[in-house]
Amino acid sequence: MIRMNDRVEQMAVLMQDQQRRLEALNARVIRLETVLELTLRRDLPRISGADDS
Repeated sequence: MIRMNDRVEQMAVLMQDQQRRLEALNARVIRLETVLELTLRRDLPRISGADDS
């Protein structure tokens, strides 16, 4: 029974570590998406028209 409890505790620690990694990767993807969107917006040609005064 003690071995099973140790194994469960090890798995819980492993799952917490994996969760932290996933959250870090998710944050990284969000930052990359933001940079990509800003870069694409900056590089798009401006359409003249309504805002020209």
